[in-house]
Amino acid sequence: MLRRTLLSLASLGLFATPAPAEPVRPASEKGAAPVQPEVGTRAKRVIVEGALKFRDSDGDGRLSPFEDWRLTPEARARDLVGRMTADEKVGTLLHATLPGANGVLGRGAGYDFAAAEDLISGRKITSFITRLGTSPADLARENNRAQEVAERGRLGIPLTISSDPRNHFQYVLGASGNSSGTTQWPEALGFAALRDPARVRQFAAIARKEYRAVGITMALSPQLDLFTEPRWPRGTGTFGSDPALVSVLGEAYVEGLQGSAAGLAPNGVATVVKHWVGYGAQPEGFDGHNHYGRFARPGALFWQHVAAFAGALAVKPAGLMPAYPIIEGVTVAGRPVEAVGPGYSKVLLKDLLRAEKGYRGMILSDWGITRTCNERCRAPTAEAPQQPQDIAMSWGVEDLSVEERYARGMAAGIDQFGGTDDVTPLLAALHSGKLAPATVDEAVRRVLEIKFAMGLFENPYVDPDRAAREVGTPADVALANRTQREAQVLLRNSGQVLPFRTARKVWLFGMDPAAAKAAGLTVVADPAEADFAVVRAETPSEKLHPNHFFGSRQKEGRLDFRPGDHAYEALRTASARVPTVLAIFMDRPAVLTTVTPFAKAILVNFGASDAAVLDVVLGKAKARGRLPFQLPRSMEQVRRQDPGRPDDIPDPLYPRGAGIILP
Repeated sequence: MLRRTLLSLASLGLFATPAPAEPVRPASEKGAAPVQPEVGTRAKRVIVEGALKFRDSDGDGRLSPFEDWRLTPEARARDLVGRMTADEKVGTLLHATLPGANGVLGRGAGYDFAAAEDLISGRKITSFITRLGTSPADLARENNRAQEVAERGRLGIPLTISSDPRNHFQYVLGASGNSSGTTQWPEALGFAALRDPARVRQFAAIARKEYRAVGITMALSPQLDLFTEPRWPRGTGTFGSDPALVSVLGEAYVEGLQGSAAGLAPNGVATVVKHWVGYGAQPEGFDGHNHYGRFARPGALFWQHVAAFAGALAVKPAGLMPAYPIIEGVTVAGRPVEAVGPGYSKVLLKDLLRAEKGYRGMILSDWGITRTCNERCRAPTAEAPQQPQDIAMSWGVEDLSVEERYARGMAAGIDQFGGTDDVTPLLAALHSGKLAPATVDEAVRRVLEIKFAMGLFENPYVDPDRAAREVGTPADVALANRTQREAQVLLRNSGQVLPFRTARKVWLFGMDPAAAKAAGLTVVADPAEADFAVVRAETPSEKLHPNHFFGSRQKEGRLDFRPGDHAYEALRTASARVPTVLAIFMDRPAVLTTVTPFAKAILVNFGASDAAVLDVVLGKAKARGRLPFQLPRSMEQVRRQDPGRPDDIPDPLYPRGAGIILP
């Protein structure tokens, strides 16, 4: 019989953070020798059995089944659930925000550890989103400190630390992240323009390495909504309007981030695919974060929205997030979808997702669905605008109490609630009998299995020095930069004006002159003195709801260029003198009809630096992308289209798939 020994931290030299090898799942084949994973601890001791080491998470000096990495994540989770108190279980069912020091919605130079201690030790919450944008080494240190707080807990349950996408260009607080030092890639639409699953898989593998290096273990992505309403402001995070392409690229994304086509690997990042289902079909493009955007109408094409998730579901994502808006006018197997947000819909979650599609992972609600939408949420004014504390998306269940919302959500299939740290109503629902203990136990088990699968119970810590080395390596940056160039779409090249290989003088609008100078160009102040001009712009938009928190940050309204728009006037001025390139960041499908006469070349990007745009203009790189959606001719066409039907304009200015590939 193996001799079991309890060693002190000092004697093992484990008080300092170990250099973290990638976590290793134990061999499951019968007779295979167990493979020792790295064990890292700062607050608990280590149990030794012969040559094998285990973290003594509960501190009792004995090897409990949940501490035994030789067992499956499922077996370990079942054992741990049986040891947890009601408080610990309820805390596990919430996914809160790691509070930032002197910041808003988790932003800041570091975490507020007094507040974090209350959430982790007091409320027993062990899943958090991070919104820090600090350097890789600093973020690793902050996440280590947070994990140490968790390790000191009674059962030493490690934190799952999640993030919105942080390797792209567009940043909207509460919907996407930003970071320092990570590789920077086009938005998901750029990958859709390339139509290359292998490149998506490469990107996701690099993002996985960068996330794990800083201690992030869950990605609140990919976004597999169909981009069917061209005015919708969240389309940049999608793979476009074609459900078949979205399915293929979604599968590659999940496989690359999770590290395996068979589910979550030990060195993977748990993906949470979103948003189930029909979110992109929002009338007028008004987004479901807002009270005025709380409905979606996918209509008869609902099943194409469902089909977009097929590839991702096939490779077993660890998590899935329901959408916000109430899905109107849809039936599933003869059952109407309830007039509530999808997080409260048994038809969408239990019947369609679990029973019909066979999904077995965790269901994490989108943020704030249990919160009450107050007057500043429903109808803010300039004098009383919606503030972060007023953000709430309890669509369709406004008349229920918070306790009843928790109970209804879990009865519908939710395992974990995002964007809340309010444990009291959930505990009350459990104690009052509104919530069945078996339902809670099943949900807690799913949450814990993810932690076990990634080896967090063995070592949740990371090496800040390694993070500094592995995030944004030269090779990874080079591939990201190459992708920025290749994912651009050349729509117009009148007279074969591109590339400008020999031209040296340029007039610029919306572009940093330093980038042009670095490319060997001379920037002139008068278009008459230039050889050519470049006008950088974005799809036009309006601020239709400036008093709403998200409405003030999201692109809404018109898509067409009009006289008086700065970019329109710049194009008109420059094109009267020299050949002019319109380089447009197309976060929404732009109406280009009025500006086409002014642009000898139209170059679309979905997230690209000035240097990347200039390299294509000058012929140093080639645009290889094709449009991931159609472009309308007019706003009248936009107003007449069906918000749930992909590419339903019969006579677009440019069809989906348009793009010139130069030899």
